[in-house]
Amino acid sequence: MSGRVEFGLDTFGDRTVDAQGTLLPYPQVIRNVVDQAVLADRSGVDFIGIGEHHRADYAISAPDVVLAGIATRTERIRLGSAVTVLSSDDPIRVFERFSTIDALSGGRAEVILGRGSFTESFPLFGFDLGQYEELFAEKLDLFAELLAEKPVTWSGALRPPLVDQDVYPKTASGLKAWIAVGGTPQSVVRAANYRIPLMLAVIGGPADRFTPFVQIYRRANEQLGQPQLPIGLHSPGHIADTDQEARDQLREHWITNRNKIGSERGWPPARPGDFEREIEQGALYVGSPETVAAKIAATVRTLDVDRFDLKYSNGPLPHEDSMRAIELYGTQVIPRVRELLSE
Repeated sequence: MSGRVEFGLDTFGDRTVDAQGTLLPYPQVIRNVVDQAVLADRSGVDFIGIGEHHRADYAISAPDVVLAGIATRTERIRLGSAVTVLSSDDPIRVFERFSTIDALSGGRAEVILGRGSFTESFPLFGFDLGQYEELFAEKLDLFAELLAEKPVTWSGALRPPLVDQDVYPKTASGLKAWIAVGGTPQSVVRAANYRIPLMLAVIGGPADRFTPFVQIYRRANEQLGQPQLPIGLHSPGHIADTDQEARDQLREHWITNRNKIGSERGWPPARPGDFEREIEQGALYVGSPETVAAKIAATVRTLDVDRFDLKYSNGPLPHEDSMRAIELYGTQVIPRVRELLSE
């Protein structure tokens, strides 16, 4: 850890249910996400990330627009994507949108770049999935050039070249970017080559299985002769006043969400005990503030990361339960993790 560890929250804008189990309309879900971000700001959370999806079970397809709205209602929390699907977007437009958010928020914008875990955006925007790797590699190369905020001369295979081209608006002190990876050594090394901080997407299994990727990134920075750059980690969870309450609130929604995605990807249905095993041995941070704080502190120590982002939205889990989880995370979990890390 390079210094003070930061603690964030992530949401994909999952379409949630009300107290009667009825799905909320998309506009209400988006407004609820803004309210969640405002509460996170007031509760002492360092960062909130908004995901991008283009499918029925998520309400947010334009996270930058939502973040702009959040920017006008918050004061200190940093604002970013989780993630921006760069492969099916335009790097210049991404930079323009997030530098605008940076202006609206007084310098609080971040962008987390990734391929995304879903592919709906490719046919939607007219991109060829056969160019999955090529699209991301070329667009990341251009985006890395834009971060210098100087006239860009650049050429690639998939778009016309740029010659001494400026991009606006400029930021006051630079736009912070991260590269999100799901677990390939090549992606980790690429982040170091571009001198961009690394965000690990841990969605299942024990966090310590990502230790080799942390080591690869640190070693790559060292070999490149550059300072060690921040490493963050994103993982799902839920917090309530007691361990049992947290499990009872989340169980049904976690299983529903896991089986929905699993049916699309050829996974078998969740087995009895999978939910509990993922809490006790895997990537789910679920329980009371003390339980979750202890698990986060152990992960931060094990992986030596600079930021931990809890993905607090979990399928159709009701807004009210998420609001309580956010409050507990900011007011109890984060202070307790800091205490544990200082011991």
